[in-house]
Amino acid sequence: MKITGVELRRIAMPLVAPFRTSFGTETARDVLLVRVVTPDAEGWGECVAMSEPHYSSEYVDGAAEVIRRFLLPALPSSPDVHAVGRALEPVKGHRMAKAALETAVLDAQLRASGESFGRFLGAARDRVPCGVSVGIMDSVPRLLDAVEGYLDEGYVRIKLKIEPGWDVEPVRAVRERFGDDLLLQVDANAAYTLVDAPRLAQLDAFDLLLIEQPLANDDLVQHARLARRLRTPICLDESIESAEHAAAAIELGSCSIVNIKPGRIGGYLEARRIHDLCRAHGVAVWCGGMLETGLGRAANVALAALPGFTLPGDTSASRRYYATDITAPFELSDGHLDVPTGPGLGVDPVPSILDEVTTSTEWIPL
Repeated sequence: MKITGVELRRIAMPLVAPFRTSFGTETARDVLLVRVVTPDAEGWGECVAMSEPHYSSEYVDGAAEVIRRFLLPALPSSPDVHAVGRALEPVKGHRMAKAALETAVLDAQLRASGESFGRFLGAARDRVPCGVSVGIMDSVPRLLDAVEGYLDEGYVRIKLKIEPGWDVEPVRAVRERFGDDLLLQVDANAAYTLVDAPRLAQLDAFDLLLIEQPLANDDLVQHARLARRLRTPICLDESIESAEHAAAAIELGSCSIVNIKPGRIGGYLEARRIHDLCRAHGVAVWCGGMLETGLGRAANVALAALPGFTLPGDTSASRRYYATDITAPFELSDGHLDVPTGPGLGVDPVPSILDEVTTSTEWIPL
């Protein structure tokens, strides 16, 4: 498959409501889309890097630059998706940029062959259960109203963002209001230290599915120590950037659950490797989200249909974040999203909507 050129397209996507986590508040997404053009098909990839390097060291301007200067020149003349991974390996880090380019190549390759993302990855289901991530609110009553709204929409699992000062009380309020049958988990985004272990242990009383990334992303040892002090299972997110990281975390006992975000780990091939590793070791996995548009959401839903994804992911419906998506919207049905079955991602941008939200384009011939 010969790539004739690549388009880097920036789009501005306002969120339906501010989304606050322990590292900041987002009101809009500055999204980098990668379009790979071949004589047989086009493919799309979405870069999940944020505008500023708070969730990770990557940010969207930097991702565009590294794709332009280093990743595209490294591509072989006629790459398949496996060759892309090998060609980009000498470039250290920049996994979100690599994932966007690899996904676009894979999408073009699968569209040309008529195969869907789900079939290529090994999906075992035709729809996936969906959870929703609820940001930090100004008050507990506002949080309860938000959770009630999501449950009314049909979401089967609630994830609460937490930070020091917003943890035990909001979790208690949600559990008391909605009962013990609610699938409930929390996400700290590395906001705590081991000194906070007694505080985090108070969450054991609420029968949570997991506590996600409580400590620093680069400290597997401290997570292992914390795991021995909590009954609540620890899930790692930012700490896991590769299958090697996942193997180390499992060996150390740093976690018993892994959140697989393809953008964070370099793409869907690495995501499948982590899935296979965790499944072999009896470690549950689920698919996290990065406020993706319909393009990234389509790929995530396909990934979440693999057999090892036994917990509901953050694969929410389009309207959770965007009033108008750039693809046909993903709609929740009985708490589930359907896995696209068309070639490649199985979805396409709506040209008029895409043009409306585009802030810049750059065509790079190869």
